[in-house]
Amino acid sequence: MARYTGPTTKIARKFGEPIFGADKYFEKKNYPPGQHGLARKRKKTSEYGTQLKEKQKVKYTYGVLERQFRNTYAKAQKMKGRTGENLLLLLESRLDNIVYRMGVAPTRAAARQLVSHCHITLDGEVCNIPSTFIKPGQVVAVRERSKSLEVIQNHVSDTCKYSWIEWNRNELTGKFLNLPERTEIPEPINEQLIVELYSK
Repeated sequence: MARYTGPTTKIARKFGEPIFGADKYFEKKNYPPGQHGLARKRKKTSEYGTQLKEKQKVKYTYGVLERQFRNTYAKAQKMKGRTGENLLLLLESRLDNIVYRMGVAPTRAAARQLVSHCHITLDGEVCNIPSTFIKPGQVVAVRERSKSLEVIQNHVSDTCKYSWIEWNRNELTGKFLNLPERTEIPEPINEQLIVELYSK
């Protein structure tokens, strides 16, 4: 299964944001990677460079590789409304992201692993495909025999802070109520730059 397995702190430092979640090493070295760090003179980024950097940031944030991202963008183009917003809504409705938003896993990578290891069910059936798009009304839950896992018990939340997910702490289930509004997605992403990049 294709996924990014390289260093995460180095990537987070590149973008200047802890895009993979809380990172104590990022806090210690909150400056660009490289031998000279902050002392290195950096050229002004071109318009294309800015757009490409934003696309890369979104890909790393949601754990999506190039082909998946391109296919998701093509799907967003066919939907009604703004393409950039549609892209983010599709990424937010991925199964691994929903598991992360439910508070069952500390990071999207951890949520992806829970899904791929068959610890998560979708409408009562085991689903091990992290990229599955969840539709409003579907129920995502921790598999019955996996509820006692230490990795889940250590990170499970009592409440869910996202209005588009109905969270049941006792049953470890979350119902995907609706696609979120763009203003409800907390990640600092400028999706218009991605649209401009693909429109060239």
